[in-house]
Amino acid sequence: MYVASYYSESVVLPNAAPALTGALDADVCVIGGGIAGCSTALHLAEAGLQVVLLEAKRIGWGASGRSGAQAICGVAAGEAKIEALLGAADARKVWDVTVEGLDLIQTLIARHGIDCDWVAGQMHVAIKPRQEAELRAWVDALNNRYDYPSVSFVEQPQLRELVASDRYRGGTFDSRSGHLHPLKYTLGLATAARRAGVRIFEDSRALAYTHQGSMLRVQTAQGEVRCRQLALCGNAYLGALAPELARKIMAVGTYIVATEPLGDARAAALIRNNAAVTDINWVLDYFRRSADHRLLFGGRVSYSGLDPFNTSGVTRQRLLNVFPQLADVRIEHSWGGYVDITMNRAPHFGRLAPNVYFLQGFSGHGIALTGIAGKLLAEAITGTAGRFDVFARIPHHDFPGGAALRRPALVLAMLWYRLRDLL
Repeated sequence: MYVASYYSESVVLPNAAPALTGALDADVCVIGGGIAGCSTALHLAEAGLQVVLLEAKRIGWGASGRSGAQAICGVAAGEAKIEALLGAADARKVWDVTVEGLDLIQTLIARHGIDCDWVAGQMHVAIKPRQEAELRAWVDALNNRYDYPSVSFVEQPQLRELVASDRYRGGTFDSRSGHLHPLKYTLGLATAARRAGVRIFEDSRALAYTHQGSMLRVQTAQGEVRCRQLALCGNAYLGALAPELARKIMAVGTYIVATEPLGDARAAALIRNNAAVTDINWVLDYFRRSADHRLLFGGRVSYSGLDPFNTSGVTRQRLLNVFPQLADVRIEHSWGGYVDITMNRAPHFGRLAPNVYFLQGFSGHGIALTGIAGKLLAEAITGTAGRFDVFARIPHHDFPGGAALRRPALVLAMLWYRLRDLL
C-alpha cells in the first residue's frame, strides 16, 4: 500500500511484485526500490550481471515517490563546502557528476519511454538582501569557475513577471535542471530494470546479511539471496540492517500539499515559465505546477521525528504567504515523508566491506543525484570505481548525542538556523 499523496493518486499503480520466498543466487543484491536502488539495478543488469532487488514496501514507496521532485544540479552542502572537504579538483569532479545526473534523467526517460511529466527549468529565489548577494555570487562561481553557463541571475522585475509573488528580491534560472512526477519516474526505472533482467521482490525487507567467505547471504522473512556483492540503497529506511550507516544520517520529515486543479490559465499565471521554484531559507519553501494544473507546495520540516499537528493547514498558510491570490483554493492532497540528511549535507557513499556498498545522505538533492549515484555504484561493482571513490572520500561524522540525544541536539541546532532565516 502506498502512502496517500497526489503522486500515488495520479498514476496507474502496477500490481505488486511477489515477496521473496526460498533461496536465490545472484551476482548482486540491491536493497531499496527507490531511484537509487532501481538505477543501480538497471545499470548492473545492462552490464550483464544477475541482479535481485529487495524492497521492504513497494517500488517508490519512500522519498523517491513522494518528494518535491525538483531535479537540481550540485549537492546540498554547496560547492564551497565540497572544496573545503576534498580540494578544488575533486570538488569539480563531484559537480560534473551532478550535472551528468541531470542529463541522465532525460536519457533514461527517452531510452525507456518513461512518461513522467518532465519539465525543464528550475529557480532559486531570494527573500533577503543577504540571500540575493549569495545567489549572485553563486551564479558568478558556476559561470566562471565551474563552466556552467546554464544558470543566470534574474533581476526582481523580471522575476516578478515569472513568479506572481511579491515575496522575492531576485533569483536564478537554470535551464538544465527541472522537475517531474517522481513516482512515475521511479516506477518507470523499475520497469526498465525488469526488462533488463532484474528480479524485483516487494514486501521483502532485508533483515540481516552475513558473510560466508567471498559470498554474502541476505535474509528476509521468508527467503534469502546468496550474492557476491551487496548494494545498500535504502537510505533512511534501512532500519537496523546497517547501524553504522544509521549513525551518519538523520531522518527529517518534510511535508507537501497539492491544491485542487486551478485550470491552465490560472496555474500558468503563478509560474509563467513552468519552472520549479525554491527559496534559500534553511527551512525553505519549494513549489511547482503539476501537469494537471495544480500547485504543489512544500514548506515544512520536522527535525523532532514527530508528525506536526495540522500539517495541511500550516503548509497552506505558507503557500498563502507566497501566493495570497490563492486564498479561495482548496487543498486536495497533503502528505509527508522522510529525507535523509548528513551532518555536513554532503552525500555519503562508500563501502562497509570490499563487497558491501552503500548510497545515502542525499540531503534533499535526491531526484538527480540518486540516479547518477546508482550509475556510479554500478561502475564500482563492475570494476571502474574512480568516480564512486571521489564521493567516498568525502569525510562524514556521526550525529552527536548517541541514540537518545542526537535528535534533541539537532532540534536545538535547527532553532539557530530558523532564527537566521528570520534575520
